[in-house]
Amino acid sequence: MVKTVTAILSLGLTLLLQITTVSAASIEAARISNTVRILASDEFEGRAPGTAGEVKTVEYLIEQFKQFGLSPGGEDGKWTQSVPLRHTQIQAPFSAGFKSRMEYMPLVQTVDVEMSSTSSLNEIRIDQAPVVFVGFGASAPERNWDDFGDMDLKNKVAVFLVNDPDFAAKPDEKVAGRFGNRRMTYYGRWTYKFEEAARRGAIAALVIHEDKAAGYGWNVASSSPGENYSIAVSEGSDSPVKLQGWLHNNAAAKLFSMAGLDLTEQRRLARKESFEAFELKGVSFSTKLVNKVESIQSQNVLALLPGARKVDETIMVSSHWDAYGIGKPDAQGRVVRPGANDDALGTAGVLELARVLKEQEPLARSVVFAVWTAEESGLLGSSAYAKNPLYPPEKTVANLTLDILQTAGPARDVILIGEGQSELEDDLSRAAATQGRFVTPESLPENGLFFRADHFSMARVGVPVLLLMGIAGGADLVEGGREAGDQWIRDFISSCYHQTCDEWSADMDLRGAVQDIELFQWIIQDLGSSTRWPEWKPGSEFKAIRDATQAVRR
Repeated sequence: MVKTVTAILSLGLTLLLQITTVSAASIEAARISNTVRILASDEFEGRAPGTAGEVKTVEYLIEQFKQFGLSPGGEDGKWTQSVPLRHTQIQAPFSAGFKSRMEYMPLVQTVDVEMSSTSSLNEIRIDQAPVVFVGFGASAPERNWDDFGDMDLKNKVAVFLVNDPDFAAKPDEKVAGRFGNRRMTYYGRWTYKFEEAARRGAIAALVIHEDKAAGYGWNVASSSPGENYSIAVSEGSDSPVKLQGWLHNNAAAKLFSMAGLDLTEQRRLARKESFEAFELKGVSFSTKLVNKVESIQSQNVLALLPGARKVDETIMVSSHWDAYGIGKPDAQGRVVRPGANDDALGTAGVLELARVLKEQEPLARSVVFAVWTAEESGLLGSSAYAKNPLYPPEKTVANLTLDILQTAGPARDVILIGEGQSELEDDLSRAAATQGRFVTPESLPENGLFFRADHFSMARVGVPVLLLMGIAGGADLVEGGREAGDQWIRDFISSCYHQTCDEWSADMDLRGAVQDIELFQWIIQDLGSSTRWPEWKPGSEFKAIRDATQAVRR
């Protein structure tokens, strides 16, 4: 009996100490709002890499971390990590088209296609290149699936369907469940398709756009016509395709009709295991474009909160600082795409976590606060870090990423992205329970959000990851329930995602965002004071990478 009472008193003291630690400093909505207001102001010019907006953004982030009393976490004792980028812009006039024996279909940039290049070529000339339909372009031996067969793509234009072969499959089709059903796999992402086209020697790659299968409308796909960024590497065996981009569904339907084919029927046939890539008979693609190329030295910003005892064991929390810069005037004449929610809000959350954690008792483990560049261009800043990590991935406990948080008020639940991947999901459930909330799996797994944010770069090197992103499914809002949560997503994606209206407003209800940021605070404090290493769950494609370095963590 005495032992029981002692144990209860000890547990109570522990809980009291934890509560005291958590409440010593708290996440403040007003601070978050002010940070978003500043970063999304016209002065920051949409925070595009390589612009005056980047300079202001990096300076602001460093100043904030300094004020909080953190240490530089970048290269050589600095606050930054250099990320060499190649910035390209297809110049007007735009001239490209498909040709058959009977007709010519000129392509209009932003109407029929959105084409850009990550090549270092100043002139892109393609003369009557054969066009190959590669279906979904998946080469997945572990799923007994190969769309390419014996097709040689060298110097040809590859045309892909977006998402996975089983995305639109009916239950009675054999492909159903072969990939992820409605949950997109990496084979469904446009980044994989462009990479696969390059590996196979294609001269260009186009993905046919569909709103539902892509996860966003044509207005998003064509929001930065002709512009692209890539990590600057010398041209070689891993050289990219000369041209890449989206092909509007209407233009794609006409392209197939030029070859005497029906696009709807070819979509159905591409879902069959027997499908093999084939040339669109008699159809070729030609273009002559000027490609403006410039080299940019961009920056990741990193701050360090050293651990008290296990300095070499790090927990990483991250966001991305970049947005879409300056674009064409909208109906109101606005040209700055300010990226208030995407991702000034996530970045404000990282800054708040840095402030709050610094004000509390030091954790045993170190915490790294990383704010990446060029996420909108293909996760380039985080990818560059993963290739040249400043903190060993095998000793990185976890990566927690904030990218787009909902601004519609408090929620009864938190949305889980990538269910079944790692034990951090269990940490999220425990953290949510302390708030009287519960975890809901993402309702839009077909959007492939697990592969569309910076945490994915860390997952690829084996670090367990957790992403909070408000567009993964309608939250069960305290005011309005799931219906109101779904409506918030529809409004944001259809109107403001990557557009000029993603701007700060004093009317943003940040109570739900604060809830989610506090979940990360709880997880960081829990992991930071423990000896536990979260693991990938059985079946995760990243488990083997982590397991290979297990001896380092013993």
